Amino acid sequence: MTDDQLLRYSRHILLDEIGIEGQQRLLDAHALVVGAGGLGSPVALYMGSAGVGRITLVDDDQVDLTNLQRQIAHNMARLGQPKADSARAAVAALNPEVVVETVAQRADAALLDRLVRAADVVLDCCDNFATRQAVNAACVRHGRPLVSGAAIRFDAQLAVFDPRDAASPCYACVFPPDSTPEEVRCATMGVLAPLVGVIGSLQAVEALKLLSGAGPSLAGRLLMLDARQLEWTTLRVPRQAHCPVCANR
Repeated sequence: MTDDQLLRYSRHILLDEIGIEGQQRLLDAHALVVGAGGLGSPVALYMGSAGVGRITLVDDDQVDLTNLQRQIAHNMARLGQPKADSARAAVAALNPEVVVETVAQRADAALLDRLVRAADVVLDCCDNFATRQAVNAACVRHGRPLVSGAAIRFDAQLAVFDPRDAASPCYACVFPPDSTPEEVRCATMGVLAPLVGVIGSLQAVEALKLLSGAGPSLAGRLLMLDARQLEWTTLRVPRQAHCPVCANR
């Protein structure tokens, strides 16, 4: 670690749970972020500022004026640009040492199979059920921990699914692939601007803990937030023995 890095990451290094060894693990790590919008913005910014050495951002959308209410990695000057490229520029402005790779296409099964295999941790910041299931399936297949976040209106949730832990459920254990829920999107339902910042920041917390070894993760629990009342609820979520995705892992 260089002198500049020791100074830049000094507040991490001062933490007994991280220290120099944990920070070096962050510098050597590769995070895959699926979605560079409301959740992906704080995730990318905090993972980059914390010194995660390599970040891959996947998003097939472009920056729109309606995004700027909550997607803090983007700005007026980058309207019309691919969101992944805009988020890369935002990370570079904070920490130019971080290598940020962008993929401006939809995260289908074939792409995820390649990208998840190469990552140390995966952060699901997307906004649709089918992609979440595809991300989860790839993480189970390649044994990669998944940090999942979601937010709509005043409600949000956070979970960690870690296939390296035999007791940990996967996303499909909690949200079965055949449940076909009604899709809810910010474009039609709305979302409180800071809510995605809260959940995205907590996704970054969980990912940094997983990568640095700083402490136990949220695996096995589902954390839910009702921002109207500012009430948190935690549910224990067991692994399902007959889950169609992880039963045979």
